[in-house]
Amino acid sequence: MISVFLFALSAAITPGPNNVMLMSSGVNFGIRRSVPLLLGVCIGFPAMFVAIGLGLGAIFQRYPQVHTVISVVGIAYLLYLAWRIARSGRPQQVKDIKPLTFLQAAAFQWVNPKAWVMATGAIAAFTTAAGNMNQQVINMTLIFILAAVPSAWTWLLFGVGLQKLLADPLWLRRFNYLMAGLLVLSMVPVILDLLS
Repeated sequence: MISVFLFALSAAITPGPNNVMLMSSGVNFGIRRSVPLLLGVCIGFPAMFVAIGLGLGAIFQRYPQVHTVISVVGIAYLLYLAWRIARSGRPQQVKDIKPLTFLQAAAFQWVNPKAWVMATGAIAAFTTAAGNMNQQVINMTLIFILAAVPSAWTWLLFGVGLQKLLADPLWLRRFNYLMAGLLVLSMVPVILDLLS
């Protein structure tokens, strides 16, 4: 279980689409308005992990085209999110831009390539055929929750800490363009995988 926790913590704290969105939301909307996004990430991934661990993975092995469709939808959604981040500004300046809701963030996990890699990698590496698979998946899910909460808060608080540095609208715009660009770059491996 220590190995699973170290894997979960290293996967959750490293940059990826969730963490870019959390940091961007912290910069643009502050803590209170970003909490639904944070909760959606922290609960959405474990829910996806349970579904994959308890049988959804077999469906994707049997029907790989379903996984391809999810990847394409994920790329399109991430590009949309990058566009939203790039358009973000101070909330009073951009009325139609809001942080992701709890349900949007939870649903996003299903199209987040890093989440898929983490879930399938953990199930493959840390479960045994000899053990009770359901119990192993539940134990690992709890560990992922323990790792996700402090990691998500770290990225959100880092974003909030940048608010003062990014009080100048020009620097805020540059930051948002950078975050949008990083989100788009995180899709490159998925796109290359789809094209190969």
